[in-house]
Amino acid sequence: MNEMMKHKINHNLHRAIVSVKWVIFAVIVGGIVGLCGTAFYFALSFVTVLRTQNAWLIFLLPAGGLAIVALYRLLHNENDTGTNLVLSAIHSNDELPLRMAPLIFVSTLITHLFGGSAGREGAALQMGGSIGNALGKLFRFDEKDKHVMIMCGMSAAFSALFGTPMAAAILPMEIVSVGVMYYIALVPCVISSLVAHGIAYSFGVSNELFTIGNIPAFRVMSAVKISVLAVLCALVSILFCVLLHQSEELYKRFFKNAYLRAFIGGCIIIVLTLLVGNQNYNGTGINIIEQCINGTVRPEAFLLKMIFTALTLGAGYKGGEIVPSFFTGAAFGCLFGNLLGFSPTLCTAVGMTAVFCGVTNCPITSLLISFELFGYDGMPYFLLAIAFSYMLSGYFGLYRSQKIVYSKYKTNYINKTTH
Repeated sequence: MNEMMKHKINHNLHRAIVSVKWVIFAVIVGGIVGLCGTAFYFALSFVTVLRTQNAWLIFLLPAGGLAIVALYRLLHNENDTGTNLVLSAIHSNDELPLRMAPLIFVSTLITHLFGGSAGREGAALQMGGSIGNALGKLFRFDEKDKHVMIMCGMSAAFSALFGTPMAAAILPMEIVSVGVMYYIALVPCVISSLVAHGIAYSFGVSNELFTIGNIPAFRVMSAVKISVLAVLCALVSILFCVLLHQSEELYKRFFKNAYLRAFIGGCIIIVLTLLVGNQNYNGTGINIIEQCINGTVRPEAFLLKMIFTALTLGAGYKGGEIVPSFFTGAAFGCLFGNLLGFSPTLCTAVGMTAVFCGVTNCPITSLLISFELFGYDGMPYFLLAIAFSYMLSGYFGLYRSQKIVYSKYKTNYINKTTH
């Protein structure tokens, strides 16, 4: 009996020590990555304002592309696969170098300064993941614990930059392996997300919050309309993923040299921008999302954003894919709402989260993002749309290192990567 008691006491003591360890290191990761994410936010805001005030900077985009390729060559990171490398580092033990953090920081700023079409959260995931991994190495963590540190860093960076701590805490646990959640990382990711969010907030980083006015009552006909929108958003998300992957493959097929790819890609974006006649599809496009929330959108906006983003990232420019997916979903949802005469503002919000779910295969994160960005009043619509989008987007995804562990259609173990 005494031996059993001792065993229980030792077991509980071990669990307490492990819990305290993760609280301490989650705070450390959240603090460091939160500061880096905050600096990234302000630097990105600065270059975006600079570009909007000096439209001629778009003509330097090819030169910016050459600089990005040179930077990656200089630091011997030319085979970098971006967020894919972060995901594969978690489930395949691939090496995640610390130099990824400054490289993605600087190269994303270059992309945005000269008018490339890209987001910021994907870059944040890379930056946070590499810093988290480096801290794990510094404190001599084993491989499994380093994976948790990577996820902590991803949560912290996403939270600091986008201001959605709930979604940021869950995203790294959900995005790596679809069908399996890494619950061991729940407490560390929650703490690092909240710490990073607190740091960003203390420096004046404003959250992206949108107001949906006049949400229709949730009735059968309203549910049908939103379900149709969700089905279409799933198709849009598939198209977005295909365009991104095919663009990269086509660039590599026709332009073997990375410098040439970046230069040609920059020239193509310049020509498209001149043809469009404005820079609405360059940069992140947050201002266009705000217009969509107000019910105003050009019919072709969602398609043009996908094309601009695919041609930018496929050529080797750096940045994220998540905000462009928000733009695409918002523009498509607003268009759908206007055509049907059904609350364009609500359809914009639903479109944003449904397309995000389709391209990331993360329904829980998508639902949390919808609550943090738009509040809880539209909950039935978000819940329904995200469920349909998740199921009908199939096995497509932004990140080819993402594993689909269990089938979306049966309780089968399939363990395959996304298309």
